[in-house]
Amino acid sequence: MASSAADNPLSPAGRRVIVTGARGGIGRAIVELLERNGCVVAGCDVEDFDVRDREAVDAGVAALVEKQGGCDSVVANAGVVDTIHRAERFPEDDWSKDLETNLTGHFNVVRAAFDALRESGDGRVVLISSASAETGLPGQVAYTAAKAGVVGMARTLAAEWGRHGIRCNVVMPGLIATPKVMALPEAVRSAMSASLPLRRIGEPAELAGSVAFLLSPAAAYITGAVIRVDGGYGLNTASLANA
Repeated sequence: MASSAADNPLSPAGRRVIVTGARGGIGRAIVELLERNGCVVAGCDVEDFDVRDREAVDAGVAALVEKQGGCDSVVANAGVVDTIHRAERFPEDDWSKDLETNLTGHFNVVRAAFDALRESGDGRVVLISSASAETGLPGQVAYTAAKAGVVGMARTLAAEWGRHGIRCNVVMPGLIATPKVMALPEAVRSAMSASLPLRRIGEPAELAGSVAFLLSPAAAYITGAVIRVDGGYGLNTASLANA
């Protein structure tokens, strides 16, 4: 790994990072924050390679590793979020697209980067899942199945790759102010916000901060963990106490 620009254990400075889904709201925030904190970041998106295509991923990741002179970290963020059907009517093609993008795509990317992560000596993998993997999300059975699968995959990779100095963790966003979320009617956004203990939609930068932490020296002994960044989504807010 490239040497850190500072002795701050909370800074990921000096890391060479590949971020997929880099042009979306969350991916863009991750890239911007890591760059501001002294990382060398290679952001890529579907225009660069389709994460579902293993051969394209292998070639694309190899090119990015060569360009950066190595790779210390991978943030697998690419995904599709807008496939919506009732479970009993879920089309086979849409099911496959969701699973191949949101689960298999993550695996393709981190697998392609394995040699570089091992050579780093301090490899870090962060997989972006979703809080809906734990709470469920009617209308998106394929999405939630894939995002739940990401957790099992991450923990298996953490167990297998730990001996190579590679840590693998998961960040689970809840309701985040991506362009698609902010395009929802205001009444819908207000109702969704009111259901959260923190009473607001999260900012992409807040999610990016969790990713930066997992790439920092302070997180060197964390692997196989899941961090939910969701404003308390799914917590019971009913109270027996007086207001």
